[in-house]
Amino acid sequence: MEHARRRERSHVIRALRLLRTRHPRTFTEKVRYKMLRDHRPLLVTFADKAAVRDYVADRVGDGYLPRAYGILDDPDDIRSLELPDRFVVKPTHGSGAAIVVSPAAPADARLPEARWGWTYRHVDPSRADRAALAEIGRHWIRQLYGQGPNREWAYGLVPRRILVEEMLAGPDGSIPDDYKVFVFHGRAHFIQVDAGRFGGRTQDFYTPTWTHLPMSGGPPWAHPPRPRPERLDEIVRIAETLGAETDFVRVDLYSLPDRIAFGELTSYPAGGESPFDPISFDAEFGRPWTVPRRY
Repeated sequence: MEHARRRERSHVIRALRLLRTRHPRTFTEKVRYKMLRDHRPLLVTFADKAAVRDYVADRVGDGYLPRAYGILDDPDDIRSLELPDRFVVKPTHGSGAAIVVSPAAPADARLPEARWGWTYRHVDPSRADRAALAEIGRHWIRQLYGQGPNREWAYGLVPRRILVEEMLAGPDGSIPDDYKVFVFHGRAHFIQVDAGRFGGRTQDFYTPTWTHLPMSGGPPWAHPPRPRPERLDEIVRIAETLGAETDFVRVDLYSLPDRIAFGELTSYPAGGESPFDPISFDAEFGRPWTVPRRY
């Protein structure tokens, strides 16, 4: 009886949310609209950090993929992998969680306790005990991601596994700059650049022709302003190719000294809660996006 009441209450809440999001205008409103209405299998592929590798390889070639050391159904299998002193461990069914292992990590950094769940940490190889990594992986596999008020439903359909892959490094061995390209209907319109993830973090927004936008998503701007990337045209081309089959996706790419590397495809940035300062940019980001009446 109680289960039936909860299910009925859930249906009522969903109906109210569908009603409230019928005519979205801003970017955040359209992300929530998409979360509630777009249930195509393509979004599950985008959310799955293992399956999306095949999607990327088919469309732009596997040369843009980080090397995969293992895709594990059992997190304990990490104990037997042959790994370099730089690698990344992440769940295939979530976003924003990863353990980065490299000698460039702060000396005092430690692995988080497994119970803390969706965490992002950078540790030295001497601190990356395999048994502890396996325990973190087991905790990830027990969790469902994105089950908040708007329900990022796609993650719930992704097989729960652990991906161990190449650590992508910038010129000084640190985490490289992250180029997040907002692609609407196969065209890139905005580029978010995150740098200094583990210290001195900055965040800037640009047009595809590298005009800096006077807006903030939280972290400060880079100073001095960053020059136009040498591979900007390639970044835009890859992003538009990967985003060609949907109305919106954010394509995350890394700029390395010798190549561009794929990060992830994100259908629901910040779960529909992206901050914009000034708030007028919420409407600006929503303008290129025409959401369909029916997916």
